[in-house]
Amino acid sequence: MDLLLQEVPDVLHAELRLGLQEALVNAAKHGNLLNPGKSVSVRYARFQDRHEWVITDQGLGFVPPPSPCYQPPHDHLPEHGCECGRGLFILFEIFDQVRWDKTGTELSLSKYLR
Repeated sequence: MDLLLQEVPDVLHAELRLGLQEALVNAAKHGNLLNPGKSVSVRYARFQDRHEWVITDQGLGFVPPPSPCYQPPHDHLPEHGCECGRGLFILFEIFDQVRWDKTGTELSLSKYLR
């Protein structure tokens, strides 16, 4: 995880660590179904205005939710049974852009520099 945050300003480390951990767990658990024969890859790029991570799993994919899929008040997490779930809620809260490819096996996460 430290390598994925190496180029990121220290002030953003804690929240981005949480978001990236959530995305990686989702890819391994929901994408690859915890199959040890499947892998999760991460590509990182730094642009002038943002940091971007692309996380790819080897699963069957899923239908990505609309962006953003759920916007509750910022003082609480979604109720149990929310279509998006807690993990996706966290991704939409932490990252400025959350996008999946058409198959739902590749997730792009962007955090803009302010």
